[in-house]
Amino acid sequence: MTLPSAIRPSRAAAPAGAWQVEVRRDEGALIELAGELRDLYERSPEATPFQSHEWLSAWWGWYGVRGRLRLVLVRYRGRLVAAAPLMTAGRWGFPVLVPIADEQSDFTDFLLDPAYADGAVEHLARALHGMRGRCAIDLPEVRPGSVVHQVMRRWPGRTWPMPASVCMELPCTDIAEVMDRLPRRSAGKMRAKLRKVDVRGITVEPVPPEQAADAIGALLEMHARQWRGRPMNPEHSRERFRRHLAEAGAAMVREGRAAVLRYHWDGRLVASDLVLIGHRFVGAYLYGAIPELRDSVDVTLMLLREDLALARAHGRQAVNLLRGEEPYKLKWRPRRVQNQRIVLGRGFPASLFAGFALVRAGLAARGHHRPATVPLPTPPRDDTANEPAPHEPVPHEPAPHEPAPHEPAPHEPAPHEPAPHEPAPHEPVSHEPASHADGAPGGAKRDEVPHPRDDALPVGDDALPVRDAGAGARKGGQSGHG
Repeated sequence: MTLPSAIRPSRAAAPAGAWQVEVRRDEGALIELAGELRDLYERSPEATPFQSHEWLSAWWGWYGVRGRLRLVLVRYRGRLVAAAPLMTAGRWGFPVLVPIADEQSDFTDFLLDPAYADGAVEHLARALHGMRGRCAIDLPEVRPGSVVHQVMRRWPGRTWPMPASVCMELPCTDIAEVMDRLPRRSAGKMRAKLRKVDVRGITVEPVPPEQAADAIGALLEMHARQWRGRPMNPEHSRERFRRHLAEAGAAMVREGRAAVLRYHWDGRLVASDLVLIGHRFVGAYLYGAIPELRDSVDVTLMLLREDLALARAHGRQAVNLLRGEEPYKLKWRPRRVQNQRIVLGRGFPASLFAGFALVRAGLAARGHHRPATVPLPTPPRDDTANEPAPHEPVPHEPAPHEPAPHEPAPHEPAPHEPAPHEPAPHEPVSHEPASHADGAPGGAKRDEVPHPRDDALPVGDDALPVRDAGAGARKGGQSGHG
C-alpha cells in the first residue's frame, strides 16, 4: 500500500507529493524490487552484507512466513532512497517488528541513500511509528554509525538502546604487521606455524560463482564433521539453513559481495571458508575443515592470513571477526566494536517489552562479570520541533556472550581458535554463530552454540512457510543441499 506523506520534505524546493512511503506485504515484493534494492544497497555506505538483497531474499525464501513481510520503502520523485526490510514476530508474548534474517545476521540495519538522508529518515521514522498492530520495533544488533541511529534520533516515541554483542576488527594490513604487534615469542611461534602451512604445500583458491553453491554445501559437510560428537548449533544441520546459505552465498559471490575460499592439500579438499564482503570490511562468517588438518597446521591462522589478503585486494578497511570477544581474538589486539540492541517503541506495551529486554541484557552482562549500564529511554519527540529529539549516549559496555560448553582449543591459539586453557587440544574449532543479548541464536559468530529461543511466535495453521525444504529450490538451493 502507498501512504501519501504529510511530512514536510527536507530537500530544498521539494513539491508536494515528491515523497512517497510504501509498505509492501506481498510475497513477491523482494523479487519484484530486486533491482531497486540492489541499487539502494550500493548507495548505502553503512549497510553490511546482511542487508544485501541476496542475503535477505534467500533467507525469506526458506524461512519467511506468509503474511509477515513488512517492507517499508521511501521514495523521492519515484526513486527508492530508503528501505526497512522487516517482518512481524512475537517475542515474550509481545507483537513486534524485527529485521528479516535477524537470527542469522551479525548486524541489523536499514538502507539509506545519504544524499536524501534528512527527508528520507524523517519519512521512514514516521512511517514505522505509524504502523499499527505492533508495540515496538526490536533491532538486536545495531552497529555504530548505522542508519538505525539516525532513525532513533527522529523517532516520535520512546527509544531504548542497550548493550548487545561486541565484534572484533583487525585493520586491513598484512599478516606480518599483525604479528609485529604481538610479543616477540608469540610472534615467532605464529611465523613458524605459517611456514608449516607453506612447507606442506597447502594452496588456496577462490571459488567461481557457478561453483559457489556446491562449494558451500561441501563447506557445511566439513563444518558438521568438526562438531561431530559435540553440541553444534542445530540450525546449521537443517536443510533450510543449507539451502539459504547456498543460495545467498552463490548470489553474493556472483555480485562480488562474498567469497568462498577452498584449501587443497595434495589435491584433496581440506578446508573452505565463507567470507562476506561489505562496503567497509570483510567478515569471517563460517568455515569448515577436516579434523585431520588440525593435527598438521594451525587452521585458523591460515584462514586469517587469507582473510586479510582478501580485504586488501578489495580495498576494505578491516577484517571483522564478527560477534564475540573470546581471548583468542583479543590476543591479536583487535578493535572492539560495540553493537547495540535498540527498541523503538509505540505506546505503553513497548515499555514493558523494553523492560524485559533491559533486564535480560543486564542479567547476561552480570553473568559474564561485566558492567551493565543501561541508558534511560528517550522522551517522545515534539512533533512541532524541527530538530531531532535528544537521545541517550551510546553505551560502550561489552555485549553479553555465552561461551560454547565444549569450545575446543588447539595446542596454540590462533585467530579463530579458543584460548589455551580450554580442553580438547585436537578438536576442531567451528565458526558457530553467536547469541543475541536475549539468547536468540545468531548467524555468524564462529564459536558458540546458541540456547534455544524462548520468545519465538508459534507458527499456526494460518502461518505457512513460503516454501519448505522438500518443495524444491530456487537458483543455488538444490546445489546447496549437497
